[in-house]
Order: sequence, then structure tokens, then C-alpha cells
Amino acid sequence: MIFPMKIIDKINEKKVTVSFEIFPPKKQDAFDSVKNTAIELTSLSPDFISITYGAGGSTQSNTAELAAAVENAGTAALAHLTCVRSTREQLTESIGTFKSKGIQNILALRGDFPRDASEDENVFPSGLVHASDLVPVLKDAGFCVGGACYPESHPESANRDDDIELLKKKVDAGVDFLTTQMFFDNDMLYSFLYRLQSAGIRVPVIAGIMPITNANQVSRMIDLSNAYIPRKLLSICDRFRNSPNAMRQAGIAYATDQIIDLISNGVRGIHIYTMNKPDIAREIVRNVDSIVAAVNGESAAK
Repeated sequence: MIFPMKIIDKINEKKVTVSFEIFPPKKQDAFDSVKNTAIELTSLSPDFISITYGAGGSTQSNTAELAAAVENAGTAALAHLTCVRSTREQLTESIGTFKSKGIQNILALRGDFPRDASEDENVFPSGLVHASDLVPVLKDAGFCVGGACYPESHPESANRDDDIELLKKKVDAGVDFLTTQMFFDNDMLYSFLYRLQSAGIRVPVIAGIMPITNANQVSRMIDLSNAYIPRKLLSICDRFRNSPNAMRQAGIAYATDQIIDLISNGVRGIHIYTMNKPDIAREIVRNVDSIVAAVNGESAAK
């Protein structure tokens, strides 16, 4: 029998954790393929696997099913849950579904504001307008709750001070740990961590790493995370744009370098945005497994 574990307990018992993120398919006929991807990722022994939630809850049932499959394979699952376009009844139903499947960890999110929303639509019918409103509901239900953060500030924040103030409100609401959006310059994260400390935010922060294996990903990443793209990464993309194998190898190497630097500087968690590509995750884990094991006082997997 599988006994699911709360992620904060894993974070507290290790010096560094490694985790992955996957997303459910938009089309139901692709579900089995993504489920197989999730199971394959569990074979790499991550500390947890995060499963995203579709815009407006469009893939919520698949999120729960994938999270259950991950848990049944012996890996802790972190299911995403959003406020956008969800009534109180729908949120209660989702929470009940997660609990019935043995899920103990949820990432509380507001969710992206829907682009197709009309001017008079109430996109927060539950009355929960921010992730900080959702956190207490999840804590009362007994979940370990994660929160999201942006090292370079949320795209909608007026400035960095405003961003930190809103983040502190979320942490004060009961968030157990934070996971960052992707970033490509580690100095951005180190500066962000300093600002968190100055603001009295003490919860563990897990660093989100996105391997860029296709040069066309760059503009999309900027839109998603407000990320600064260093000259080094831009040069890699320009040089290998038309050489897929070379771009893939260079992207994995760049992500590996980021991770090694982060661990060397005491970052407690590494979260790899896999884009549902277990082969890329496998190569990165192989590149850093001895490093992670050395920090944790373990023997690297063979």
C-alpha cells in the first residue's frame, strides 16, 4: 500500500530536493500517453511530481487522475488548483476528489486571467480572487500547500515591492513552500531570495528550471514568466536554431550548469519543467545525480 507524503516533510528531511512538472493533455485521446510519461518520470525517483491545471479548470479531471497515478507509483504528487472560473461548489468538489484519491499536496493558484472573458463576466464566482484566498481553504482541508512566485516579479505587478508584498500575504495565509517560475539567470534568483529574506519570508523556495531545447521556446518563455534571457542563452539559440540535436544538447547543458550553480550556492530545491519530455529530464538528472547525492549524504543511483 502506498502512503503519500507531504512535500514539506520531504523538503525538511533533505538538503536538496529534485522534482518535475508535467501537464495534462488537452485532448482526452492523449491521456494514456501523458500518464505513461508520468510513470516514466517516477522511475527517476523525484521527490515529487507537479501536475498542472488547465485554463479555467479545463483539464481538472485529468489533473486528479494523473496525480493519483503518480501517487500509486510511489511518488508524491503536487496537484495544481486555480480560482479562475470556479464556483465554491466546484472548488469543494475538486478538493473532495483530490482527497478521495489520496492527494496530500496542492499548489494554490489564482490562474491566468482568461483572454476570452467578457467585460461583464465574473471570472471569480467563488469570491476567491487571489491564491492567498484559496490557501486557507486548502489548509483547513488538511493539505500541504505550495505557492508560486516570480523571481523577476509577476507580469501584472506594479513593481517589485508590490510583488513581494502580495507574495508575503500568500505566505502569511499558510503556504508551506514556494516554487519559482522559470528563470535563466541565477543572479535573478539570488537577488529575489535576498528580497524575500528582507521581507521576512522564510518558507523554503524551490527553483524552477526550464531546459530550452528548441530556440522557438524563448519568446514563449518571456511571455510566461517575464524572464530575462542572458546573452549566453541567446547566443546558443542563435547559433543552433537550425540544428535540433545541437540545440537540444546545448539546452540541456545550460540547464545543468544552472542547477549545479544553484545547488553549490545552497538552493534547497530544483524543479524541472519537463514539457512532458522524460528523456530530457533523464539526461539532466544523470548529469547532476552524484552532486545531489553528495549534498544529501546519499549514494548516487547507478
